[in-house]
Amino acid sequence: MELLQLRYFQTVARTEHMTKAAQELHIAQPALSKTISRLEADVGVPLFDRHGGRIQLNTFGKLYLDKVERALRLLEEGQKEINELAGLEHGSIHLATSTLDPLSEPLSRFLAEHPDVNFQISQAGTDEMMKMMELGEIDLCFTSMDMEQSEWSQVTVLREDVYLAVPQGHRLAVHSSINLNELENEAFIGYKENFIFQQMNDKFLKEAGITPRYVCRVDDPPAIASLVRAGLGVALFGCLHVQDANLKLLPIAQPECQRHYRIIWHEKRYLSLAARKFRDFVIQHFSDQS
Repeated sequence: MELLQLRYFQTVARTEHMTKAAQELHIAQPALSKTISRLEADVGVPLFDRHGGRIQLNTFGKLYLDKVERALRLLEEGQKEINELAGLEHGSIHLATSTLDPLSEPLSRFLAEHPDVNFQISQAGTDEMMKMMELGEIDLCFTSMDMEQSEWSQVTVLREDVYLAVPQGHRLAVHSSINLNELENEAFIGYKENFIFQQMNDKFLKEAGITPRYVCRVDDPPAIASLVRAGLGVALFGCLHVQDANLKLLPIAQPECQRHYRIIWHEKRYLSLAARKFRDFVIQHFSDQS
């Protein structure tokens, strides 16, 4: 049994499609089929059910996949630890985040102090981040969405109040605060439905008992600010994302609208020295700010 066989099996098990797996692995499909057949012969049982041209992981395969993924993960972590101890690399960090804005300052400061650290940053939604974390594809998550799991640790580093943004001159601009249930008939500017901030805003609006009337949906905060400024509608907006004299940010009295940004890591996964330093640096950065 070879390490390459296990990696090939992992890919075929994930795709459950021999041709797609071969394309992903950049090898010929017949060669991949022979490799999987040899692995099954070594294990002693078929790992896939075959129906015509389709394959599906069977009970044996699911059990074996769990062990293979654990073994491959341990080997990867062992290689990282050895490299770190031997000084073969300056460190690498794979970070997944739903938004980069709050991280821009601590990221810049950390890189200024540690210029040799190799960063890989993926912007992703909650479901994708959770999958990446569970598979060990990332070291850290930075998100405002709740991602609690029994083997994950998290520290809330930043709390952001969410306001109602209205253009200067709007009839609501004279208010000192607002309740969301007063906005049933207002035109709203929102994020696209799968955008992480929109998922949070939907919870606030649902708690207020209103169904907003969206006239436009976009995918970044500056676009929302521009459309509100133009008078197209009102919007829920985090205080970290806008500083505009042409907009009035009204505090929301009811319900409480606040985003909690967290840094998250997997307790059972190896974290490189660089990842541990960056995690602690981010926590300390926001602690100093507060």
